Amino acid sequence: MIREEIKDEELLKHLQSIHKDEMTIFVMADGRVRGAFLNGTRLVNQMRANQHLGILETLVLGQAELCAALMIPTMKGRERVSLHYESNGPAVGFGVEADSSGYVRGHLLQNPIPVEKPLENWDLAPFFGEGTLTVRRMGEGMKAPQVGMTEILYKNIAKDLTHYFAQSEQIHTAFNTSIQFDRQGRVIGAGGMFLQALPKAGGKSSVKTEQVENDIDSKDDEDEELLMRVENAFSAMPSIGKWFSDGGDMEDVIYGLFREFKPTAVLNREIIFDCPCSAEYYARQIKALPKKELADILANDPDPLEIVCHNCGSAYKIPKSMLV
Repeated sequence: MIREEIKDEELLKHLQSIHKDEMTIFVMADGRVRGAFLNGTRLVNQMRANQHLGILETLVLGQAELCAALMIPTMKGRERVSLHYESNGPAVGFGVEADSSGYVRGHLLQNPIPVEKPLENWDLAPFFGEGTLTVRRMGEGMKAPQVGMTEILYKNIAKDLTHYFAQSEQIHTAFNTSIQFDRQGRVIGAGGMFLQALPKAGGKSSVKTEQVENDIDSKDDEDEELLMRVENAFSAMPSIGKWFSDGGDMEDVIYGLFREFKPTAVLNREIIFDCPCSAEYYARQIKALPKKELADILANDPDPLEIVCHNCGSAYKIPKSMLV
C-alpha cells in the first residue's frame, strides 16, 4: 500500500498528544464475557487520507472499519473477515475487511454520498435503506468462505452487526463505535468496543435428576441476569470518540465501567489501516489475463498503466515493461 501523507500540522500535533492506536482484549465475569476496546483515531485518519473522503464519507467508512477491526478477536488462527453492507439508500453501502494479523481496509460503494441538505446530526439512518449485511469468514486452508447474511434493520452499522451475531451465530454480542470531529471537520477521536458472551463449557452428566435440572434452570437465570448487568454497564459508556479526543486512557474505561465484573486485560495489539496490495501484485494480475486482452492493453493503453486499489485508494503506475 502507498500511505498518503497526512499534512495537517494541527491534526498531527493532536494525534501525538493522545493515547496511541491499539486494541486491548479483556475477559471478565470469571471468563464468561470477553471484550475488546479499540482506539482507532489514526486508523480512521489514514483511511480518510488514502481514500480522499469528506466528513460524511469518513463517518460511514470509519465506523464500518472500526466494526471490522473489532471482529478480529473472534478470528481463529490465520483468518480474515469481510463485511458487506448493501442498501437502496443514498450511501448504498460499503465493503470492508479485517485480517487476523491486524490490518483493516475497505471502500464505499458510493463516493461521494449525495446530500440534499446540510447534516443536522450524525445519525446515518437517513442515508441507508433496505438491504443486507453479509459477513464472510475465510480461514487458512479453506476453499470457500463461510457466509452469513441478515437484513438491515436499524440502518446503524454497529446495531446491525449486533443483530447479525444474534441471528446468524446466535451469540450475545454488542458493538459500539464513535468518531469525533472538531469544528474544522478533523477526526480527533475514533474508537469502538466489542463485548461477547462466551459459550458454556460442554460435558454430559451420567445421572440426570430433578435437582440437576433445577440447578441448570437456576444457572440459566443467573446467566441472563449477568448479561443484563453487563449490557447496562455497556450502555452507560461515554462517547468513545470524544473520550479518546480528550486524551482518555484505555484502562480507565475497562476497569472503571466494568469494575463489578473484575475485568482482566489479556492482550494489547496494534490495529492499522493497511492493505497487502502492490504494483507487483497488480502486474501479476494483468499478466494473467487472456493473451488477446493482454495484447490489446499493451498495444492501446497508455504507458504506464494507472491502477487504483479500491480497498485502500493506492494509485500504482505500472510500466508496460513489467507486463512482458
